[in-house]
This record gives sequence, C-alpha cells and structure tokens, in this order.
Amino acid sequence: MHFSIPETEVRSGENGSTYVAYNIHVNGVLHCRVRYSQLLGLHEQIKKEYGSNVVPAFPPKKIFTLTPAEVEQRREQLEKYMQAVRQDPLLGASEMFNSFLRKAQQETQQIPTEDVALDICLSNGQKVTVNILTSDQTEDVLDAVATKLDLPDDLVGYFSLFLIREGVDGGLTFVRKLQEFELPYVSITSLRSSEFHILLRKSYWDMAYDGDVMDNRVGLNLLYAQTVSDIERSWILVNKDQHRQLKSLQEKGSKKEFIHLGQTLKYYGYIKFDPCITDFPEKGCQVIVSAGNNELNFHVKLPNEQMKEGSFKVTRMRCWRVTSSQVPIANGTTNPCSSSKCEVKLELAFEYLMSKDRLQWVTITSQQAIMMSICLQSMVDELMVKKSGGSIKKMLRKRHNGSIHRPDSQQAVKSPPLLDSPDPNREQIVKLSTKLSSVSLRGISASNSANDISGNDFHGNYAFEGIGDDDL
Repeated sequence: MHFSIPETEVRSGENGSTYVAYNIHVNGVLHCRVRYSQLLGLHEQIKKEYGSNVVPAFPPKKIFTLTPAEVEQRREQLEKYMQAVRQDPLLGASEMFNSFLRKAQQETQQIPTEDVALDICLSNGQKVTVNILTSDQTEDVLDAVATKLDLPDDLVGYFSLFLIREGVDGGLTFVRKLQEFELPYVSITSLRSSEFHILLRKSYWDMAYDGDVMDNRVGLNLLYAQTVSDIERSWILVNKDQHRQLKSLQEKGSKKEFIHLGQTLKYYGYIKFDPCITDFPEKGCQVIVSAGNNELNFHVKLPNEQMKEGSFKVTRMRCWRVTSSQVPIANGTTNPCSSSKCEVKLELAFEYLMSKDRLQWVTITSQQAIMMSICLQSMVDELMVKKSGGSIKKMLRKRHNGSIHRPDSQQAVKSPPLLDSPDPNREQIVKLSTKLSSVSLRGISASNSANDISGNDFHGNYAFEGIGDDDL
C-alpha cells in the first residue's frame, strides 16, 4: 500500500484556535487527517513497545509557530516517517499502527460507532447483507460474511474482501484489497458513490489450493460462481469447443468438473486490469495487464497498431516500486496542485531480468498500480511458502486467526450478534449459499484460441533470487 501526505490543511479546533492537519492518503485517496501531536503520540507508543533503535526518525517539536516553509518541511518528514513505519515488516503489521489508522479514519469521516447493515457482493452478482459495527475492521467483516454463508472457519483465509468499481457497462475495476488498517464500512461510505462495492473473491493464486476449497459445499459454490463470472467477462478465454463442454457440464450440475476444465483455460484465476500505458517495448504503448500464474501478462498495442502479447514472471523481477504524483487537471498551469484541481498519477515500475546479464526497468502507468503491486507481493508470499516446504493453508489460517484479536481500546465494543451466537435463521443461510449454484453461462463469448498472438511473445529467460522455474 502506498502512503503519502501530499497536502496540509489549516483547521479550527474546539476552542476556536487553529492547527495544521496532515492529510494521510492511501493509494492516492484520503484516509485520515491527523495532527502532529497525534503522530507524535503514535511514535512514542511505538518507541516504548519496540525500542528506539527500531523506530525511524521523527521530526522534532518546535517551540514557536511554524512558518509555511517549516510546515512543508514537516509534511515531507512525516510522510517519510509513515512510509518507513508501513514498510517495516514488524511495525507496519503491528496492531498499534493499524488501530491508530482505523481510529483516525473513523474520526476523520465523523462516523459514530453503531450497528449498520453492509452489502457484500458475490461473483455471480448476488449480495449478502451482514450486520456489523461501523468500527469493525476488515477481518471482522470477512468473518461476518463467512458466517452468513456458512463457510467453515478453516476456509475463511482463502478469501478476501476487495473494493471494486462497477462501470456503466457492467465492467469491474479492482481498486484494492481491503486492508487491516481500515474499516470497510467507513471506506465504502466515504467514497459517496454507488459505483463502488465490496466483493468477496478468493485470495490465493495457485490453483492447487482449489481442492481445499472445493471439498466444502459453500466453498465449491463460491469458486464455481467466480469461474463463471470470469468467463462471462472474458477474463478467461474459451473457444467454441470449450464453450460447448462448459455448457454441458453446467447443465449436468457438474461444478467440480466445470472448475477442473476452467483450470485448463487461458488466464484462469487471473485478475484483469483496465487499459493503461506502459513504456515497454516502447514508450506510450497502450496495454491491458492481467495478473495470475506468478506473472504479469501484457497485451500491448504498439504505436504502429501492431499487437504484442507476453509475460513477465515474478521470479525474474529483482524489485518493484509504486510512485505517486499529483498532476494538474488544467493544462498549462504551473501552480502547485490543490485537491480540487489535481489528480493522482500512479505508476508501478519493476526491474526485470530480460536476459542473463541485462536488467531493465518496465513502467506501468495505471490507477490500479497499487492493486498490481499487491498481486505481485501475494504471489511472492505463496512461492516462498511453497519453496520452504510450508503449507499455505497454515499460513492463511495463521494470518486470519492472528488478526481477529481486538486491542484493549476496543474491548468494550462487542461483535455483532451474528458472530457471537448461532444464527436463528439457519435455514435462510443454507438457501442463500445454495443459490450460488444458479449461475448461467449466458454471457460467455466463444473466442478462438487460434487468434492468440503467441508468435510475438516477449519474456525473460533466466530465474534468480532463489526461486527458479523448477520451484513453480
């Protein structure tokens, strides 16, 4: 996730005095406004808990009122501080840091803690309404959805909640995976747009783990619905013969066989991103990027209208980074950006081993750059677990169970009844999860695999960083 503090505001306090607020943005969107004193308090807590040698440098206090130049200097220092804390594996994942951001988010949006109903979308277009608290974090909401669907606890970690935007044509744009430092209800409400929704989708990449999910009825239905949806949206490519086979399996109600066939199709399990711009193989090229199978797939349109398709394996990426900048919307202006006149430009750049002795940076300019980065990181996490001989099932369960505990400051806030006691509407739950089977292939478009541009593929041919093709 990309943290920045691109701007400050002078705001009025309760006693009529003014203070400088620092606007913390996550992925280019305002997450919260905080005062220097609040961040100083967080710094002191982190230093007390983890020691001075672990915590990054924090800008010092000033005795006198800051000049505009000093405010700008402090803004830059605080931005670097927040980025350093977030990037630290220990500090960035700490409950202390995440609970600070959740509380600040709720206070900034001025949403009180109360019971609310929140709609969660499924891949087949259905919605599950869960009763939660506005202060419930992402894992709490995921638990509530799993309980409503009757999904077993040991499978919850195989799924995640994603913030998506639905276009007028029904297309889906993945904005980001909801994180542990945010409150889903506050995040979706603060956007103030009916275009945005929260979607439940599987959170792993290796199709070998589909077997764990398919052993359960609800897990099977969820995975089946996602596979059908991806085919209907042409995220998974099928030819006419495959289309007929899928139709036949659906008519027979053979969901497992349907998924098994889907696993053999091109781009199964990939997330497809909106059209964007890349500098590879040359600057200014239009590209459609898809993430899956431990790679970023490029479908590039060159300036001469020629099409190229190829893949960049995550095992050949030495590193990657996400950068953001504020770009004036009005052409020709030289004034500094304001929130009303600028838009955030996001870029994902990765250094790729094109050949044994040649590294090259490849840049993607896309508003989904953060989501692409999250995909790459999760792929690497899975590969490292597999290489070490560990179990992703144990990793997911540990990650899920380890984040349920609430800090002392939230102990007084009770979980919704849905999580505390058996649901009296158990029959309705069963019917809801059964409805997932009512997915049709009406939207599948038959595409001929012969049209795939395989002759113009581009990719690296050397593995390094301890993970090679033999490990995949």
